[in-house]
Amino acid sequence: MDKTDRKILQVLQSNARASLQEIGQAVGLSHTPCWSRIKKMEESGVIEGYTVRINAAALDLADTVLVQVTLDSHSDNTLEKFGETLAKIPEVIEAYLVSGDYDYLLRIAVSGTRDYERLLRERLYKIKGIRHSKSSFVLRTLKKADLPLLPA
Repeated sequence: MDKTDRKILQVLQSNARASLQEIGQAVGLSHTPCWSRIKKMEESGVIEGYTVRINAAALDLADTVLVQVTLDSHSDNTLEKFGETLAKIPEVIEAYLVSGDYDYLLRIAVSGTRDYERLLRERLYKIKGIRHSKSSFVLRTLKKADLPLLPA
């Protein structure tokens, strides 16, 4: 990765739909070398994919809940089954295995407290092996960003 690759990534982070011509102009390359660099970054896994940012409030999912979860067991089987179960719950946006007082930190998108209560009753409380959970509603997002690119 050199300075030009990092510039290409910055352009793509700000607009993943930018054309090769637009990217090339921004970084000072013609179409073919620009495409070659992007392809190389895709193949090496630097670029994992392209996505769309969705306005959660427009889909009536304006509330974010951070849930800390502790499991009864830490066996490989329990952790694997817990992860598989979380993957089937669309409201769970992110799930992290963490150090500290809790085992997992979940980020959940819901339309409000009643929707979260429904999710608890219908999905989360039915997961076997949860010993304890603690929920916090996000009141305001102060910073939300993509992975920062360090200068070349």
